[in-house]
Amino acid sequence: MQLTKTGSVPLATLLAAEAMNVLDATITQVAGPAIHADLGGPASAIPWFGAAYTLPFAMLLITGGRLGDLLGRRRVFLCGVAMFALASLCCALAPGTGVLIGARAVQGMAAALVIPQTFGLIKAMFSGPALASALGWNGPVVGLSAVSGPLLGALLTDLVSWRAAFLVNVPISLAVLMAGRLLPEDRAEHPVRLDVQGTLLASLGMGLVVYPLLDRWNWALFGAGAAVLVLFGFHQRNRRHPLVEPSLFEHRGFPAALAASTLFFAVMNGLMLVVVLHQQLDEGLGVLASGLTLLPWSGGLAISSWVAGKWLVPRHGSRVAFAGLALLLAGILLALGGTLPIALGIGGLGLGLFTVPFFTAALSVVRPQETGSAAGLLNAVQQIGATLGIAVFGTVFLHGHSVVRAFALAAVLVVATMIATALMPRTRDLATPRRP
Repeated sequence: MQLTKTGSVPLATLLAAEAMNVLDATITQVAGPAIHADLGGPASAIPWFGAAYTLPFAMLLITGGRLGDLLGRRRVFLCGVAMFALASLCCALAPGTGVLIGARAVQGMAAALVIPQTFGLIKAMFSGPALASALGWNGPVVGLSAVSGPLLGALLTDLVSWRAAFLVNVPISLAVLMAGRLLPEDRAEHPVRLDVQGTLLASLGMGLVVYPLLDRWNWALFGAGAAVLVLFGFHQRNRRHPLVEPSLFEHRGFPAALAASTLFFAVMNGLMLVVVLHQQLDEGLGVLASGLTLLPWSGGLAISSWVAGKWLVPRHGSRVAFAGLALLLAGILLALGGTLPIALGIGGLGLGLFTVPFFTAALSVVRPQETGSAAGLLNAVQQIGATLGIAVFGTVFLHGHSVVRAFALAAVLVVATMIATALMPRTRDLATPRRP
């Protein structure tokens, strides 16, 4: 299928679902205090309005990708969207903190079913240059949704209610379900059994790694999680039908993509949190005003994504990603000088230039039978990176309200992202995937 009007509707359906799910990962960043004031409960529950979503999301993404391989990506996608709609309605109607946190966890589980299927369905619907163009939309949609979450949460909370931030998902989900009939069914050519033991090990390991970063920084739990993930790696090497295809790690490009994704999304989400906290705690701004501070960040991403997808990436390929990281680093260094709005605008331009070619380059080394595992891993490390960014940058800032330290840390991590990106496939033709 070519990227024509016929193909654009199914693509828009997938991207709308992806945007909705990614938005919800960050939409409570600025609305948390307002939710707590309305529902009551301990103040320690505020971080869990977001963590209850991102934890199951990260833990089950790999399994969600494999379920698409086994049961059919269209079927799993639509089941996930329906589950997400019901959970969103429960969030909007939640009478107390416990119900809201539980519903957020169900949302995260549903998102883990939806997100991995988008990569596989796009690769099933498009080929050649159209595939590169379709995948090129994924990066800006993910990035723009992530940075727009706090802004949308602030707007809806200030103008209507925090409940509207969840209720808006219901009509969008229904529209996606109606348009979902246009999607083709797609699954792995040689279906395999679900690795239940691997699923439990991966979920437990990710949970133990992420949980202590959000609650008291328990290094014992973190170490236990790392040990479980190492055990998971050995377990996968000896499985006939592994949850994660070991062949993904035969080419250095894909592990490098995982590292780059983790670092990049840690910086992006961590800086968003620092900016919002700085505006509310240091500058005394309200929810809406602090959310609007991120407008140059989001606007720069939107503009550069369009320019990169239309002109730069087709001409210069993966080299555009390095230009994006250079702009992001320039924006961070400029912020250290105190010109925050201009710095955020330049940094946002860098975000868009990086995200457009990144996902296409990351998947260029993936075989068809590896798609489910690859999509699940890419999205899992994205969520882990976002959680790491929120935890680490939040701690650095709150320990003395030091914006300078937070932005200096971001500069170091961007340089590390550049190193990881240098190990990824470097080609001008990102439309050609790896052959079986």
